[in-house]
Parts: sequence; C-alpha cells; structure tokens
Amino acid sequence: MEKRSGENAARSLAAIRDKKPLIHNITNYVVMNYTANALLSMGASPVMAHAENEVEEMVSLASALVLNIGTLSDDWIASMIKAGKKASELGKPVILDPVGSGATSLRTASAKEIIEQVKVRVIRGNPSEILSLRHSDSKTKGVDSVHSVADAADTAKILAKELNTTLAITGPVDLITDGERVIRVSNGHPLMARITGTGCTATAIIAAFLAVDEDAVRASASGLAFFGLAGEIAGRKASAPGSFMIELLNAIYTISPEELEAGCKFMEG
Repeated sequence: MEKRSGENAARSLAAIRDKKPLIHNITNYVVMNYTANALLSMGASPVMAHAENEVEEMVSLASALVLNIGTLSDDWIASMIKAGKKASELGKPVILDPVGSGATSLRTASAKEIIEQVKVRVIRGNPSEILSLRHSDSKTKGVDSVHSVADAADTAKILAKELNTTLAITGPVDLITDGERVIRVSNGHPLMARITGTGCTATAIIAAFLAVDEDAVRASASGLAFFGLAGEIAGRKASAPGSFMIELLNAIYTISPEELEAGCKFMEG
C-alpha cells in the first residue's frame, strides 16, 4: 500500500505542476500571505477572494475551494456559504478548516452551519476541532478526553460517516478517514508547530491535491505527506522558526515527484 500511495502522491504533484489549478481561498488574515506563497511554490495558483458579490463567479473559475474560519465575521461566513453552495452545485471539491471550533460558540456554530449547507469533501483540523463538530446526539458523545490523533481513530471513523465527509486530523502522526478507510501519515518536523499557519497551509495544500485527484482520502494523505516531507527537508537546514519558515517554502518549491514518492511515510489502518 505504501509504495502505491507514494506513486499516487508523486503523480498528483506532477499533475499540479502541469495543470496549475486555481485554488480559491476564503481564509484568515493571519495566514493569507503564507498560504498563497505555499500554493504558488508547489505549482498551484492561489486566489484570495472574499467579497460576497464575487465569490460565486470566482469559484466557478477555480478547481477547488478552501473555507477557513480563522478570522470570522458574519459577512465572511455568508460568503463562505455562498461560495460553498456554488462549488457544490458545480461538483468542485470544498475543504473546510474549522479553526478554533470548540473554543467559542460562534466558531463551532459557524463550522456546523457550513457543513449543513455545503457539500464539504474534506475537513482538516486538529483532534479537538474535529471532535467539536459532532452532533448533540452523535455516537461519539462521551469521548471528550480523546485529544490525540493516535487515540482518535475509532471516533473519527464514526464521525466521518455521520458528517458524510473525509476527515484529515493532523498532529505528530496525521490520520485520514472517510469512515471506512484509514491512512496515517508520519511525515513532519517539530518546528512545524512553532510557526503560525502550518495547519492552514496543510489545508490549502490538500485542496491543491484534491484539484487533481477526486479520491478525497488519497488526496488528503498525499497532501499531508508532501507538506510533512517539506518540513523534514526544511528542518535539516534551519534550527529556528524564522529560517525554518523560509526553508519550508523552499522545500515546497524544490521537492520533485520522485523525492515525494520515496519520502512518503504512509500506514494503512
């Protein structure tokens, strides 16, 4: 499985660089510049468009849509839902990053509203964010003590089925599941947790892979392996967060499909 998954990841990276898919991001102020640079560096084409009166037109031109609730406002939520509905209507993949869901009622309610109104292909978040999305009568109720990816597999499988989506739960070892399949990705570097926006960047990168691979589990695993491998390469050259942030972009730009195939660390189940 690992060899086949590595081949798929390499093939998708080559396709991204060949096709340069347009990724429409409705994302937060904190990460906007860095995520745009990451998408450009890997070969995709980013656009950050938030105005409600243009999002339908913009998403019609895009290959995938990122919805990130990191810096919320009522206007932005309305734009996200409008863009998401249009993307769903057109059959274009939508990936949701429920930043801080579970921390405040506004964030949790907004994430749930998007999920209810939009066909979300992938939800990418940390374990606490993902678990906050469960329904009040969810079968996962009572597992609030589960905060690590390693312990979340069974819960995540149930929740993915309930939400009818693919969950990409990130941490030291990432877990991706659609309720049936489970893939773990162990690529990464500790310094990735020391700079802001790496989770949001992972979401944008997954969107680029979704633009060329309609298998959401496979695309999510490929994207997280690619980004994690970039972190590993950056960590060999940088010993502190400032230089690491730059080396991470450099690695995203320089990783070849062959290097990705050889460097993927996948485990099924």
